[in-house]
Amino acid sequence: MRVEDYYVQGRRGWIRLQEKGGKVTEMPCHHNLERYLDEYLAAAALEPAAPLFPSVRQGHLTRTPLAQSNALDMVHRRAAAAGIRTRITNHSFRATGITTYLKNGGRLEIAQQMAGHESPRTTSLYDRRPDTVALDEVERLEIFRLDRMPSRLDRLRAQCPHHFSTHF
Repeated sequence: MRVEDYYVQGRRGWIRLQEKGGKVTEMPCHHNLERYLDEYLAAAALEPAAPLFPSVRQGHLTRTPLAQSNALDMVHRRAAAAGIRTRITNHSFRATGITTYLKNGGRLEIAQQMAGHESPRTTSLYDRRPDTVALDEVERLEIFRLDRMPSRLDRLRAQCPHHFSTHF
């Protein structure tokens, strides 16, 4: 992305994204992203043709875009500093954005359009809402009900008295 890929249309910030296969997607920015980009660009004083996120050499911004591997390293450092242990990648943000949008009442067709996907099936692969449902459903398993555990333990003790007398 280049600085010129962030622009104002009407009174709103927009972003131009270069997708796979040369496809271009343009969309309005969330108001927080608009504010962050405005502050960042004011502080960085980058030229319009410069990379939006340039690499840094010897404490100075270069005209070379930040490498994807460097961006991933930065994400890992920030995640570790925040105490996040989950495996995270640059693509995790795409899944989080799509999932959050859908959790907040967004429609799959619009998420598909924003993600630049040809098929809603591709977009649904990024939807992590079923993970939450699965976790909720696991809690319904009867085998782990604490009110039934003592009787099950008593039966196991009766079936294996030697094991339970030495280990528990």
